[in-house]
Amino acid sequence: MYNDEYDNLSFEEQLHLTESLIRQRHNQQMFLRRNAQLLQQELELEAELLKENPELAQMIHFLNMQEIQSNQQGLQNVLSSEGSPSKEQSVWSKFFAGLEGNYGVD
Repeated sequence: MYNDEYDNLSFEEQLHLTESLIRQRHNQQMFLRRNAQLLQQELELEAELLKENPELAQMIHFLNMQEIQSNQQGLQNVLSSEGSPSKEQSVWSKFFAGLEGNYGVD
């Protein structure tokens, strides 16, 4: 916990800084603990809702699968470019089309 900043401080200033750091860490730990509790409650509620509503669970699964497929198709569209020497260069040329051949992007 020792820091070079402490060398130039009086004992009272060091004590105050140490107490402040302890309070800050304590508050951060309390926030994280409360956040974890709320997340756990949310997961339990979600599990209960999905258990009681199989149609909802199926719909969520269907929507998640569609999102995954859409993301994969989007990535494949970006990566598949005919005439490009490599996939990496193809990706960069999609984002920096105006720089092609000028700055080593293409």
